[in-house]
Amino acid sequence: MRNQENSVVVVMVPFPAQGHLNQLLHLSRLVLSYGIPVYYVGTSTHNRQAKVRVHGWDPLAVASFHFHDCEVPPFSSPPPNPDAAIKFPSHLQPCFDAWWHLRNPIAQLLRTLSSRARRVIIIHDSMMGSVVQDVGSIPNAESYAFHTVSAFTLFFFMWRSTGKPHVDAEILDVPSLEGCFTKDFSTFIAMQHKYLSFNAGFIYNTSKAIEGAYLELLREQIRGKQHWALGPLNPLRVPERSSSGSRHHCLEWLDKQAINSVIYVSFGTTTTMGDEQIQELAIGLSRSNQKFIWVLRDADKSDVFDGEVRRPELPKGYIDSVNGKGLVVRDWAPQLEILAHPAIGGFVSHCGWNSCMESISMGVPIGAWPEHSDQPRNAVLITKLLKVGITIKDWAHRDDIVTAAVVEDGVRRLMDSKEGDEVRKRAAELGEAVRQSVGEGGVSSKEWDSFITHITR
Repeated sequence: MRNQENSVVVVMVPFPAQGHLNQLLHLSRLVLSYGIPVYYVGTSTHNRQAKVRVHGWDPLAVASFHFHDCEVPPFSSPPPNPDAAIKFPSHLQPCFDAWWHLRNPIAQLLRTLSSRARRVIIIHDSMMGSVVQDVGSIPNAESYAFHTVSAFTLFFFMWRSTGKPHVDAEILDVPSLEGCFTKDFSTFIAMQHKYLSFNAGFIYNTSKAIEGAYLELLREQIRGKQHWALGPLNPLRVPERSSSGSRHHCLEWLDKQAINSVIYVSFGTTTTMGDEQIQELAIGLSRSNQKFIWVLRDADKSDVFDGEVRRPELPKGYIDSVNGKGLVVRDWAPQLEILAHPAIGGFVSHCGWNSCMESISMGVPIGAWPEHSDQPRNAVLITKLLKVGITIKDWAHRDDIVTAAVVEDGVRRLMDSKEGDEVRKRAAELGEAVRQSVGEGGVSSKEWDSFITHITR
């Protein structure tokens, strides 16, 4: 390790799920662009996962990061259960619990860095507070909690937990948390939130251009702390080709399609659909007569490199029947590059916040189909507040199968109706506002200047 006297170093501590790993990797890239060294901490498996799945920027840029591999005790990596009553990925809980054991190796890393740097800044996922709790014993270290959810979702979580005080904001019919988490993970969240009082401030992957009112409400709710909305963290201009020159085959297919003519369908890395729902979705997409790219894969296991995965069944002869009209992708797909492609005119999504931010920043409207976690509330933000999406599956009917007829209707509404055109126009306008926010003098650009000035003071 080179001498870092009189310098500031940043240590990133992500949570071991793809939508979390990815957001802190994007944040690392941006911090690094200011010439500040970054240490990205996790198990060797999850660090490898983060690197392999980089999209939207040249993977070679990862070479300048310090990936710090830590060991945790062995944990089970069972397959997801497509028939679970609650869709939250409970099969990942053994991994989440094992990451508690990062506390000692992280404390050791922080002490080593603190002896060589003027200041050590820890940015940790809000779900990882317990493993950075020793920061208080290091005089030249300070920690910041990073929230991977929307300000809207976070505000209503706090608003309900404090007895629903009166606020000067639009209070929509926000779904309760019923059905969003397993009991084990709800306990895990409560435990981690105890450690947030140690933090010097909070960082959000959102923008004042998107959620200004709710960011202000969070500032009022959590006084005495610094707050920065540094999003969108994902790149807004996606390179045509990586340094290797290779492109995913679905992008070559998109090159041949007309502008706004293709709907992208993906439910993220923590959703597993049952066979009956997959059949209905397949038939609905086909009957809609809209061109589509459908990423059909099970939720990630704890170890994404452990080869055995379920291959969901499609109707017999389906691939041939949609040839030329639809493309089914069974492996990892470069979502940001897909959403950035001019042929994409809509996105059927689970409304995970990572996907929402990527879609918003690329100006693509969303067909909301929430499955668990923060997704039902994000769906309300997207469809009712921002009005850059439509509802395909209402959370109130979460236990029902979405029939082929409902899928067909939802896809047509989004892609081929006056309602869809209006939503697409608003999505394009919001996307433009977000892009302007990161330009010189924009609100996100000012937030970054403030944050970097603060941590390097």
